Amino acid sequence: MSSVIDLVDSRLAGYLTPVRRAALLRPRTLLLGFTGLHAVFLFALLPTILTGRVLGDLPLYRVWAEQALVHNVWQGIDVGWVYPVGAILPIVLADAAGPLLYQLLWFLMTLALNAAAVGVLTDWGRDRAGYPAAWFWLGFSLLLSPVGLLRLEGLSAPLVIMGLVLLARRPVIAAALLTLATWIKVWPAAVLLAIVVAWRRRLGVIFTGATITAGIGVVVWAAGGLRFLTGFITEQTDRALQLEAPVTTPWVWLAALGHRDTTVYQNLDIATREVSGPGAGVAAAAMTPLMFLAVAGIVVLLLVAVRRTGSSAQLVLLGALALVSVFVVFNKVGSPQYLLWIAPVVAVGILHDWARWRVPAYLTVVIGGLTTLVFPIFYLPLVHGDAGAVLLLTLRNGLLVVLLCWSVAALWGTARLRRPASVARRRRTDSGLPAR
Repeated sequence: MSSVIDLVDSRLAGYLTPVRRAALLRPRTLLLGFTGLHAVFLFALLPTILTGRVLGDLPLYRVWAEQALVHNVWQGIDVGWVYPVGAILPIVLADAAGPLLYQLLWFLMTLALNAAAVGVLTDWGRDRAGYPAAWFWLGFSLLLSPVGLLRLEGLSAPLVIMGLVLLARRPVIAAALLTLATWIKVWPAAVLLAIVVAWRRRLGVIFTGATITAGIGVVVWAAGGLRFLTGFITEQTDRALQLEAPVTTPWVWLAALGHRDTTVYQNLDIATREVSGPGAGVAAAAMTPLMFLAVAGIVVLLLVAVRRTGSSAQLVLLGALALVSVFVVFNKVGSPQYLLWIAPVVAVGILHDWARWRVPAYLTVVIGGLTTLVFPIFYLPLVHGDAGAVLLLTLRNGLLVVLLCWSVAALWGTARLRRPASVARRRRTDSGLPAR
């Protein structure tokens, strides 16, 4: 793989002449790129906005918002919900100007958080070291725009970027952002776990996260919904194998090849495609225990690496990438927006050390492109068993496994290192995660 990456790097370096590279590192160029990209997004959404319609998951979000504001029925408080209860806040906020402007307000929230993420990555244009990471995030936002603009991950991902970048300088704010992101979509818990394991100033993160969580719990308790507070954990346990999940790939091939006992079907209750076939039920039941087992293994490896080399920004990021990748690869539910779990960690990794993070950066870009080809472009052919579409999905899922293996190998390599004496001395005075 290294030879392929070197080839890509050399071609990219040939294209990015010193003049072009200097242009990309100018605040005005980045501002124009950000503005132009979001202007394209707005133009694409304009027919939907002008007709008062919504796309993607937003029709369901708007129903939940109307139930809360009109009928006083709040998801996660009055009824069980598949999301953490904090997700209701942006869902309701997007309905503040009425249901006809729901798409516009959702876009504006996404734009604002993306702007904040790019600003934090580049220290508001002052730090040129952050520009490659900012361009990576903008490019990936374009690749995943069919889902990033229309689902909750489009809001939680920028929060994670900001939290990881601010961790060294503003740990309380960083912990608050990551905790809020976790209460919107649970996946940032993997990032918080990596911080708790690999960062020496973990107590502040734990205290901030626990305080915010306790506050949310008190509010939900006062509203009479305490019994639903952790319902988002159990709501997923009875799910079957979803079409796009990596583990489902063998059954997707069986269905495509016409195996009589294997089929792709629509789960009407949760509006998703699932797959049934020989052993599919056993595999679905096994995935959650296997995921927790893999998480435990990553945590142990991360602890060993911290003990041998000391706390560092790289270990936090490598641990976060490994844990988030486990959440994706071992998940029986597979959705295109899950790539927005991985890209924020990679973006901050690029900020810290491009040379070390170029492999996951290129992998993430390729995986993102394949993901958009699978959904929405070739999704219907995939449902109907088209061999080309199934091959695209197989390649995408295979590269997700490669990305997980890379992150584990990087952690393993770090864990095998012996701690230099200088690191041992620094442990006595180190006040936290090294600043970028």
